[in-house]
Amino acid sequence: MQLLPEAVRRFAAWCVVLLLLAGVGYVGIRLCGELKTAVTPVLLALLGTALLGPLYRRLVKARVNRSVAAGLTCVAVVAVVGGAVYIVVAALIDTGDEIVASLKDAANSLTEHFGAAGTSLDDLASNAKELLTKFGGTAASNVISGVSVVGEVIAMAVLALLLVFFFLRDSHRAVGTLRSIAPRGTADLVEAMARRAFEAVEGFMRGTTLIALIDALCITVGLLVLDVPGAVGLGALVFVGAYIPYLGAFLSGAVAVLVALADRGFVIALWALGVVLAVQVLEGHVLQPMIQSRTVQMHPAVVMLTITAGASVAGILGMLLAVPLTAAAFGVLHELRTRYGAPPQAPGPVESPAPSTS
Repeated sequence: MQLLPEAVRRFAAWCVVLLLLAGVGYVGIRLCGELKTAVTPVLLALLGTALLGPLYRRLVKARVNRSVAAGLTCVAVVAVVGGAVYIVVAALIDTGDEIVASLKDAANSLTEHFGAAGTSLDDLASNAKELLTKFGGTAASNVISGVSVVGEVIAMAVLALLLVFFFLRDSHRAVGTLRSIAPRGTADLVEAMARRAFEAVEGFMRGTTLIALIDALCITVGLLVLDVPGAVGLGALVFVGAYIPYLGAFLSGAVAVLVALADRGFVIALWALGVVLAVQVLEGHVLQPMIQSRTVQMHPAVVMLTITAGASVAGILGMLLAVPLTAAAFGVLHELRTRYGAPPQAPGPVESPAPSTS
């Protein structure tokens, strides 16, 4: 080994480290996949705790009992989430037939201009519900029954809500518990990394929620001005979709434009597209740098790769969890770099030139 150059030895060492990390990560992901019924509620509960922590702490400062404060916080989140889901579903149901009719009109227009190509689109639009039904049946072919899937989702949601309650109520004991299970001599490091990771997730969730609220309000006002039906529901959909960076905004904005096209025509749809694009520009160039400047910053390319990886592992749920978990990992790396990174070298004294003897 000593015969190899120093650079080659360093490269080999880094390769070994990367392979070990990849192996541990792969095993961890496979274990999480096998235990997803238990792991998913825990991760969702941690995100919920990070988001609802400020409200809970305000209630505790107001001398509300910890259990009562945690219960009121959970009731509030159920009311908000349930109301948002109801508004979105109701709005989409009301405009579903209009969307299908708009697709058929567009297909007929294409038929007049392009012949057979438009005919196939017309057939696709006419049979949209049938195609969706067949696709849903195919997707559920490997599931024991649809009822079991719904039951599993409800069970995980209830478990996540209960975990949020306990995490909030017993949050003051978290540090002591973590230090007690940490290996000897590493309690301070483990606590620091945990704090940094949770602060990163908390900052991400809080910043994303504020940005999502501003986006939803702006798009709702724009759609109301354009007299697009279901503007409030579409705004709620934008709010929910904002928790999946980039892709969620794209999908929710596409639905808003499609509804505008179905009910108000091509010109109003273009105006709706302009509103959506303007809000996205506002988010990317103003809101993101301003609101999330104190949280862990990630390059958009890293975010997109993270979302793609999360989707490949766990579908929509993976897309939702990927970015905050990556933010937590970045927070841990930042703490390690702060503690063990090489300190900047102070500049040495500048030697004055020797006096000339001539």
